[in-house]
Amino acid sequence: MSTTATQQMIALEGRGLTKVFGGVAALNNVDVQFPTGSVTAVMGDNGAGKSTLMKILSGVHPADSGILEVNGHAQVFRSPSDARDAGIETVHQDLSLADHRDIAANLFLGRELTTGWGPFRRLAIKRMREEALESLTALGVDIPSVAAEVRHLSGGQRQAIAIARAVHFGCSILIMDEPMAALGLREAQKVQNLITDLASRGITQIIVSHNLDHTFAVANRIIVFRQGRVAGVHDTSTASPSDVLHTINGLD
Repeated sequence: MSTTATQQMIALEGRGLTKVFGGVAALNNVDVQFPTGSVTAVMGDNGAGKSTLMKILSGVHPADSGILEVNGHAQVFRSPSDARDAGIETVHQDLSLADHRDIAANLFLGRELTTGWGPFRRLAIKRMREEALESLTALGVDIPSVAAEVRHLSGGQRQAIAIARAVHFGCSILIMDEPMAALGLREAQKVQNLITDLASRGITQIIVSHNLDHTFAVANRIIVFRQGRVAGVHDTSTASPSDVLHTINGLD
């Protein structure tokens, strides 16, 4: 895939991002850009700084210094809710799903719809199921029923539910941690198709991954981290997996 980052609007940008833990710089004066509608993979060895960056972008940790901008507007994230308010949603590797609740309940987890008033409010189950079905159908997610418990779903379906939950609430930027890890070939392909579809809708996606095959299947570009800094940025239309490995290992 190709990307024209210089011609695109920048959905999310960090300049001079620095984060220190116990005297160790997990991020050291990092500059990153994520063009609107792009799919960017963030790669690097353990401890390279990619997880710290994701936590800053998703509001889990504030940067010690540096500037964050969303669609050109400066932002200060003090919590994940601040990031969500700015249009950034995160799908963690554990997916944060409630196994013994149904698909619709998981789609609205923590943001349940209610009906009634005052102390007489109750869950609007019918409305949540209708909206869940509409959202999942629009994304082409294949499920048995929105009333099915999540514990009965395949790994790919569970991943799709977590992604759909983020998209349903109107995110413009989606961060995903290893979205295809531990999935079989068919299930991974379904998630890849979903990622491609979201990109066609203009949703900017940032994917943390260790798998080069998965990365080259979905990403326009790859940012490689090493020792708390950006070691290189590759366009997947021109770079090879070997090029990326060389950057990860400091051989370029």
